[in-house]
Amino acid sequence: MYYFSLVIPVYNRPDEIDELLQSLVEQTEKDFEVVIVEDGSNITSEPVVTRYSDRLAVHYYYIPNGGPAPARNYAATKAQGEYLLILDSDCVLPPNYLTAVRDELNATHADAFGGPDRASDNFTTIQKAIDYSMTSFFTTGGIRGGKKKLDKFYPRSFNMGIRKAVFDALGGFSAMRFGEDVDFSIRIYKAGHNVCLFPTAWVYHKRRTNWKKFYRQVYNSGIARINLYLKYPDSLKLVHLLPACFTLGVIACLAGSLFCPVWLLPLLLYALLVWLDSGNVYAIPAAYIQLIGYGAGFLSACWNRLILKKGEFSAFQKNFYK
Repeated sequence: MYYFSLVIPVYNRPDEIDELLQSLVEQTEKDFEVVIVEDGSNITSEPVVTRYSDRLAVHYYYIPNGGPAPARNYAATKAQGEYLLILDSDCVLPPNYLTAVRDELNATHADAFGGPDRASDNFTTIQKAIDYSMTSFFTTGGIRGGKKKLDKFYPRSFNMGIRKAVFDALGGFSAMRFGEDVDFSIRIYKAGHNVCLFPTAWVYHKRRTNWKKFYRQVYNSGIARINLYLKYPDSLKLVHLLPACFTLGVIACLAGSLFCPVWLLPLLLYALLVWLDSGNVYAIPAAYIQLIGYGAGFLSACWNRLILKKGEFSAFQKNFYK
């Protein structure tokens, strides 16, 4: 029996697993196991995991590809910890991460929790810009763990924890392809459990490494928001509508600029705000991609799910992660 079981699904990313496991070796808290589930990868992480077997209590399993949610659920059936810590394979933990989680648990006695993410000094300039766009109040409203936020905090699967007993009672993650972590967080709240943000338990999160992959990620997040709305109508808040409004506003400004250049002024002012706040010129395209990608996915899902009444999977078969 361990205090923590770290649950990590992976798909074709052995280099990321190597870096993550090395950060686990360096943890100041030692009462934990690691459960890695290979989600039908063609390039497996097993040789990497084997190299750490003498330094970590690490367990490796291979299952057919089904997406991150089934992989996490499978890992939970193998876990022996009191708490499950759910991480993405593209995360790296600072040495005091697990100690910070234990300290926060001692203070809050939370049933479920999550922490924010940061950009490491060794991230590329684009990775730092993407991290800014996913965490800034001026792009996401701070709902992913920021100090200022427009909605309550919902733990996300890149840095999420829960009592194993609660996980088992709720049946784990649902079969949703997009937004399954927010769906789970909503169910945790609705079941009346104590959910907390642990601000000191942060991770380095690499996210996507180029603009195309980043756009696809946030586009899928926009789709997920409508799927979540159809399951939980009260989950849709004003902050979730803003990217769609922003996207339509950008289209209107660009169209208006064909007749009068002054229409470009709002777009330039927003770019200036992002640049001054971030200090990274690449944060400007990152912010626009984040908001427009999410807004486009949101509007597409509105059309396909709400107007055309298509099913969750049939409406977006081509958008499943490869």
